[in-house]
Amino acid sequence: MNPLLKSYVPLMDMLGATFGQDCEFILHDLADPEHSVVYVVNGSVTGRKVGQGIEHLVKDMLSAGDIAQDFAVNDYFRKRGKLIRSSSLFIRDADHMLIGALCINIDTTKITQQIDFLKSFLPESPQKEQAPAPQNRVEDMVSSLIDKILDGCDVRLLTREERLDKIRFMEKRGIFQVKGSIDHVAERLGITKVTVYSYLDAIRKKS
Repeated sequence: MNPLLKSYVPLMDMLGATFGQDCEFILHDLADPEHSVVYVVNGSVTGRKVGQGIEHLVKDMLSAGDIAQDFAVNDYFRKRGKLIRSSSLFIRDADHMLIGALCINIDTTKITQQIDFLKSFLPESPQKEQAPAPQNRVEDMVSSLIDKILDGCDVRLLTREERLDKIRFMEKRGIFQVKGSIDHVAERLGITKVTVYSYLDAIRKKS
């Protein structure tokens, strides 16, 4: 584990003990996006385990109101029948390169009905629109993730199935929602964009 990321472990333990079993903390080392999870506290919320890969990080980066603040807050998703409230802190090194993320997942199951009941007594207030995330920053981060996913393997020797596995992993993590990602993957794999699109079509038809 990167020493800078390791410094977050005591903080995670403290927060986990403070907020209890309904609040999960996950630490990612993005040197290996396919096996990025290096530490988990209160993992029963989503069932995440050490050795698993990124899931919602790209979506969090895209939804961040101002990614220069280095965090995204209050995303919601469903997993294992639970409505999860999620926030992510993007961790950078001294050169401002993205090296990890600290994600917080809160199981809202026990309080959702009570909140909805109380909100029914309050006047509706207009929601503040979030400013779109600066795309160049997101594109740079996703480009770095693609490089890390493909690092360590000789792309010239990958079989079609192995290339499909890599692209399937990226597709499930939302990487291809980001402008320029298909071009970058094609370049790294030494194939055409048309081939990447054909792989994506095959993957999406099976999903």
